[in-house]
Amino acid sequence: MKAAALLLLGLGLLEAEGRCFFSRTEEHCVCYNLSEESVSSIIQCLPASVVEFRGGELERYVAFPIGDLDPSTIEMLDSLVTKKIIFGDLLVPEILLARVLRFFSYTHVQELVFESCIFEGRGNWAEMAGQDLPILSLQFHNVTSAPLTGRQQDLSSLSSWLETLQELAVTSSHVTSLPCGIGKVFRALRSLDMAQNSLEDEQLMPAFCEGAFPQLQVLILQRNNLTSYHNVCESLQLLHELQHLDLSQNKLMADPSSSCQWPVALRIFNLSSTGLDEVLLPLPPSLEVLDMSCNHLHAVDISLSSLKKLFLSQNMLQAAPSIRNYPMLDTFHLDNNSITELPWDEVKLLGHLQDVAVAGNPYHCSCSGAGAVQVLAGLVHLGQGWPQGYTCHSPPRYQGRLVKDVPVSVLQCNSAAVITPVCIALALLGVAGA
Repeated sequence: MKAAALLLLGLGLLEAEGRCFFSRTEEHCVCYNLSEESVSSIIQCLPASVVEFRGGELERYVAFPIGDLDPSTIEMLDSLVTKKIIFGDLLVPEILLARVLRFFSYTHVQELVFESCIFEGRGNWAEMAGQDLPILSLQFHNVTSAPLTGRQQDLSSLSSWLETLQELAVTSSHVTSLPCGIGKVFRALRSLDMAQNSLEDEQLMPAFCEGAFPQLQVLILQRNNLTSYHNVCESLQLLHELQHLDLSQNKLMADPSSSCQWPVALRIFNLSSTGLDEVLLPLPPSLEVLDMSCNHLHAVDISLSSLKKLFLSQNMLQAAPSIRNYPMLDTFHLDNNSITELPWDEVKLLGHLQDVAVAGNPYHCSCSGAGAVQVLAGLVHLGQGWPQGYTCHSPPRYQGRLVKDVPVSVLQCNSAAVITPVCIALALLGVAGA
């Protein structure tokens, strides 16, 4: 037993009892293979702020009688410090979940997570009508359940709680639609994460209908089946509070005739890894953060007066966009493009930024090419990429050499600037001697 405890300690776990294990700080407790026999071990997790249950046979307890709690049990639940509960790798009978969930009202749990779970059957949610819960964040990752269509009555019974929920994530769960009525229940939701699902353009308009998600500020639609930039814009126009939109890893196409206007509150826009070979327009006019990295852009010629952060890494840019188009910019990433030189007239402007990255470009190490990068390195901190990530691609005599090691003295780069004054001085001396 002592040897096992030492092993668990080396792994960052301290054995609590049976199948439950504490983290080193005793803030996180993980229990494996839920069963009636492991109840005594689970009790050991009560002091933890995060409790995780992995695996087990919950379906065996569908018929288990669950009555009202006595005052001593309610007092014990109220004294718990647990803020987050995670259920993973479980077959969850929905009828059992519906009967157990109401007991969370006696706790201070604010975050509930289901990972790699299968929800089976249909629960009787009527018992939850009018029931308030302290849970503010609800997450489902890689789960399987009955389709959301036709579940409005179930959600209506949960409305007292769902109307106060602030964060909802349903990711990697093969979701193909989000009915209009569901969005109308989430009156206070601030963040909705639907990443890695199967939503298509035509499903977005019904999902974000009039009255749905009225307080939504953050929407993550990463890696779905979205293709039309115009349709996405049209579908989200009613989200008046939207500030952060992530459309990354969708294959978006431009619509030349699009005149759609994005929500005016939109400040953060992620269009990375969307297959773009040109900048999609229109862009939200008040953007502060724009990520178009990992695309096929050859040029970026846009002006955004409020933009603070611009990410254009891993594109095909042959020249850096003019920083004069972004007077508020403090972050500028141009790593791994096809930029051969930084323009001298822009380098000192770049020096006013806080975060600049231009590593991994095929630099032409002429005096101006290498000199501009060296000057920039003296003005700002270029991050982990400097100096190893800045190498010469040409001319041949400098190929493979670090840009920082290329000589750029006046004598080597502009011999005329040295020779001409010397010649003039010699000529003057000759005249004086005569």
